[in-house]
Amino acid sequence: MNNILSEKEYQRYIIDQLVKQECGYVEAPAAEFDRLFAMNRKALFAFLEATQPEKLQALRKIYKEKTEDTLVAFINQQETRANGSRLDVLKHGVELANIHLDLMYTKPATTFNKELNALYHKNIFTVSEEVWASDDERIDLVIFLNGLAIITFELKCNATGQSYQDAIYQYRMQRNPKGRLFLWKAGSLVNFAMDLEQVYMCTKLTGSSTFFLPFNMGCGEGIQVGAGNPVLEDEYSVHYMWDDILQKDSLLEILGKFMFIEVSEKEDANGKVKKNETVIFPRYHQLDVLRKVLADVKEHGSSLNYLLQHSAGSGKTNEIAWLAHRLASLHSADNKIIFDNIIICTDRVVVDRQLQQAVLGIEHKEGLIRVMDDQCNSTDLANALGGNTKIIATTIQKFPYIVDSVKGLKNKHFAVIIDEAHSSTSGKNMAAITKSLGSGEVETDVDVEDIITDEINRNGKQANVSMFAFTATPKPTTLQLFGRVNEQGQYEAFHIYSMKQAIEEGFILDVLQNYITYDTFFRLNKEIEDDPEMKTNDAKRQIARFVQLHETNISQRIEVIIEHFRQNVMQELNGQAKAMVITESRAGAVKYRQAFEDYISRKGYTGLKALVAFSGKVTIDGKEYTEVGMNGIAEKNLPKEFDKDEYQVLLVADKYQTGFDQKKLCAMYVLKKLRGVNAVQTLSRLNRICPPFDKKTFVLDFANDYSDIEKAFSKYYTVTLLSNSINPRSIYDISAKINGYFFLDPGDVEDFNTLLYKEKVTAADKKKMTFFLQKAKNVIEKNNDEQTQKEIHMAIRHFIRCYEFLVQATCFEDVDIHKKYKFLSYLQTYLKVRHSGGGFDLTGKIKADNFVQKKSGEFANVKHKADPIVHLPTAESLNLTPAKIERLSQIIAEINSRTGKNYDNDVAVKAMLQIKDIMMKSEKLRASAQNNTERDFEFAYFDNIDDALVEGLEQNQDFFSLLLDNDEIKRQVLGIFATDVYNELKGNRQTKVLYPELGKQDELQAAEAGAEYGKSGDE
Repeated sequence: MNNILSEKEYQRYIIDQLVKQECGYVEAPAAEFDRLFAMNRKALFAFLEATQPEKLQALRKIYKEKTEDTLVAFINQQETRANGSRLDVLKHGVELANIHLDLMYTKPATTFNKELNALYHKNIFTVSEEVWASDDERIDLVIFLNGLAIITFELKCNATGQSYQDAIYQYRMQRNPKGRLFLWKAGSLVNFAMDLEQVYMCTKLTGSSTFFLPFNMGCGEGIQVGAGNPVLEDEYSVHYMWDDILQKDSLLEILGKFMFIEVSEKEDANGKVKKNETVIFPRYHQLDVLRKVLADVKEHGSSLNYLLQHSAGSGKTNEIAWLAHRLASLHSADNKIIFDNIIICTDRVVVDRQLQQAVLGIEHKEGLIRVMDDQCNSTDLANALGGNTKIIATTIQKFPYIVDSVKGLKNKHFAVIIDEAHSSTSGKNMAAITKSLGSGEVETDVDVEDIITDEINRNGKQANVSMFAFTATPKPTTLQLFGRVNEQGQYEAFHIYSMKQAIEEGFILDVLQNYITYDTFFRLNKEIEDDPEMKTNDAKRQIARFVQLHETNISQRIEVIIEHFRQNVMQELNGQAKAMVITESRAGAVKYRQAFEDYISRKGYTGLKALVAFSGKVTIDGKEYTEVGMNGIAEKNLPKEFDKDEYQVLLVADKYQTGFDQKKLCAMYVLKKLRGVNAVQTLSRLNRICPPFDKKTFVLDFANDYSDIEKAFSKYYTVTLLSNSINPRSIYDISAKINGYFFLDPGDVEDFNTLLYKEKVTAADKKKMTFFLQKAKNVIEKNNDEQTQKEIHMAIRHFIRCYEFLVQATCFEDVDIHKKYKFLSYLQTYLKVRHSGGGFDLTGKIKADNFVQKKSGEFANVKHKADPIVHLPTAESLNLTPAKIERLSQIIAEINSRTGKNYDNDVAVKAMLQIKDIMMKSEKLRASAQNNTERDFEFAYFDNIDDALVEGLEQNQDFFSLLLDNDEIKRQVLGIFATDVYNELKGNRQTKVLYPELGKQDELQAAEAGAEYGKSGDE
C-alpha cells in the first residue's frame, strides 16, 4: 500500500496553504456552489454587502425578495451574451436599473486614495473542494473571486502513479465544455492540470482537441533553463502555485492587468474576414519578466536599460503590450509617475496591428495608444510626444525625422520598448532615438557601430530614457548598450527565455534536427551507391556529377531544389508546405527565379509556383528587373499572397530573412554564406509550429559548413545539436537492434501496413490495427524490466528520427524498413496512451501522416540482402605492416588480373604513400579528424581522395586514372590508410617510421603503435 501521499492529502495540503492567515482565503463548502450560474451566491452577496451596501439596498427596494435572483440572472446574461465574458464583468462590473456594481477591485496605482485601497482589501477569495459541476463531473478544486468561479484544478499525485497528463485527459474527455462552469468566456477563466512536478493550463475546453500550455518555472539556471520545474528538497516543485500565483495580490494583478480577450482577424480564400477570439492567461515566464522588470523600474526609475533575451515562441507581442500598459501607469514609491510616454519601436514598415489590439484588449481606454503609420509625418509624431497620448507605436524609421523638430524632450521621461533589438539597433536609427529623446545632434557621416559606441562612451545612458530591448539573438553591441554587468564582469540580459526552453515546451521547432550541408548530402548518397541494399535515381547521379566537376551552376542547383521539394516536402502540412530559397545576391535571385520557371516548364510540372523578393532594381545583360515586375503583385502584398495555396516557394535576396512569420515554411535551401546572428535569424524562419500538423523542417545548405552554423547557434541555443553524420547504414544498425528485443512480429507489421494503406479503412480494420499495436505493447511490458522498456522506447524514437532524416536527405528506399517505420510510428504513440493526456481514440492515430514519402510504386523493385550491415574498409594497424604490404600486393595483383594491366607492386606502394602524404596536408581533413569519430571521419576521407589523385596525376597518370574511374578499386586500395591518416591528424603521439623496403628511406609521420613495421629513427 502506498502511504507516501494520496491525491486527497495533496488536495487538502493546498487548501491548508491557501486558508492560512497570510493568504486570506476562505474555505467554502462545495454545497454552496450554484452549478446553474457557476458561482457561490453567499460569497457574492457578502462581497457586495461589504463594499457597496447602499447600492445593494437600492436594488432591494426595486426588486424586493427577488433581488438576489434578479442580480444573479443579470450577471449571467452579461457573461453569456455574444460579446460578454466573465472577465469583462469582473473588470468593468455590471449596471442594473442604472445602478453600477463593481465585482472586483484591482490595486490602485498610488496610495493616495484610501477608500479605493480599503475596497481592494475587501475582495473575497474562496476555495472549495470536490465541487460537482454536474451529476457526472466532480472537480478537485475551484477558486472563486467574490463568488464567481474563476479557476479550476484537476490534481494528480505522482506517488500514486498518475501525473498532470492524466488530469489533462480528464479535462479533455470527462469535462463538458458546454457546462456552465466550463463555458468558454462565461465560466472558469483558466483550468489547471497539476501534479507534484508540473503544471499545464488552458482557457478553453474543446473536448479531445483541447490544447494545454505549460505553466512551469523552467528547470535550470540562466540560458540553460529548460522545460519543467526544479526538484526541491524541502518543497514540492509546484509550490509557486500557492506561494505566488494564487496569492490574492498576484491573482488580482493577473485578472486586472494581464488577462484579456485577444481578437484576431483573418481573410479566408473568399475574401471574407473571420474573427477569432482567445482568452489570454499569461504564461509563467511572461509573468516573471514583467514582475521583475516593473519592480526594478519602480526602484531605479528611468536610470537603467533592460535587455530581454526572449526566444521566438515566447509570446513577445503580448509581452510588449503588457509592458507598455504597465509602464504607462507605473508610479514610484513616493507616488510619482515614472514615465510620461511609452514609445514602442518596431523595424517593421507597418506597425503590427496585433500589438495595438493587444494593448487595447488589456484596457480599452480612449487615447491610450496611438499608432504612427505611414501617413504620419515627423510633426505628427512630435505632437504625440508632446501631448497626452501615453503609448505611441511607431517604426524605427520615424526617429531620424524628428531630431530637429522635437524640442524640450529632456524635461520628460520616456520608456522606449524596442522589438527585435538586434535589427532595430543597427544603423543610425538607434543613435537617432538616443539623441532625439536626450540631447545633442545626430552625426550622419560615421559608421553605424561607431555611433552606438560613441554615444555610450561619450554621453552614457540618457537619464530620462529607459530602453527595453527584446531580442532572441543579442549582438555584442546590443549587450553592451542594454545589458547588465554580472559578478564576472560580463554583460548579460536582464531576463532570459531561451530557445532551449521554447523548443522543449513545444512553442517552436528545432530547425537543426534535419540539417544537412551539401557535402554531407553528397556523402550520404555516395554511401547509398556503394551499398547493394539501396538504389539511387537520376537526380542523385546528377548531384554526384555536379560535385565531381567542381563547378556549380544554377540549372543544376535548381534541379536539386525542385526535385527535393517535390519528393520530400511538398505534401507536408496536407499539401500546404512552403519553402524559402536564400540566394546570394539580387542578380542571383533573378536568375534562380528564371531557372525555376524554365525547369518547371520543361518538366511540365504543375502546382508549383515561386515568388521572388529583393529590393530595388537589378540589371542583367542590359535588362532591368524588379520584384514587382517579376511577381506581378505589389511589394506590400507579397506576404499575404505567399500565404495562399497558389505559391509554394519564395526566393529571397537579403529580404524576409528576419521578422517573417510564415508557419507553413518547412524547408530552406541556402545558397549563400550565413554568419553569426544572421545565420540564426535566417534559419529561424522555419521554427514556427503549425497546428494541428506535426510539422517537420529540413535545411539543405549549399554554402556553409555545419560547424559554422553550429557555432552561430551555440551562442543563443543550448540544446546539443544534431550530428550530420547519419548514413544509410545507421538505419539498418538500429533496425537490427530493435529486432533483438523480439517484440515485433513481421507478419503483424505486414498486415498492419496492408490495412493502413487501404483506400478506405473501416471500423473493423481499425480494431484489427489496434490489436497489432496492443499485442506489441503487451510483449514489451510483460517480457522486459523497466530499464529494458526504456531502452526499447529510446530505440524506437531513434529509429523514427533517423529514418525521417534519411528519407529527406537521400533517395533511400527500402519497403520493409518503411513498413517497420510506419508500424513503429503508430506504436510509439500507442505506448504513450496510458499517460499521454491526449484523450484520443484510435481514430486520431490511424491516419496518413503529414510526412511525405515516396510514391508506392517506386518501392516495387527494391532488392535486399539478408545482412545489410556493412562497413567501409579500414586499416588493421596504424602504419604499413607486412600484412598490409601483402594485402596491397594481393589487391594490385587483382587489379592487374581485372584490367589486363601490369602495375609494379613497389611503384603502386609508393603511389599510395604519395596519396597519403597529400591527404595529410589537408586542413579540411585535419579539422574533420579533430571533431569527429573515426567512422564519421571516413566520409571526409573518401570524398577528398579524388582531389588528392588529381593532384598526383602527373607522376602516376595511368594508375591514378584507373582509381579515379573505379570507385570500388579506389576504396579497396586507399581504404588501407583511413585509420592511419585519422590517428595522425587527430594528434596522437607521433614518431618517424622508416620503410627501407621502398628502396629509400621515405619518412612518414605515423602514430606510434604497439607493433610497428620498420624502425624508429632520427632524421
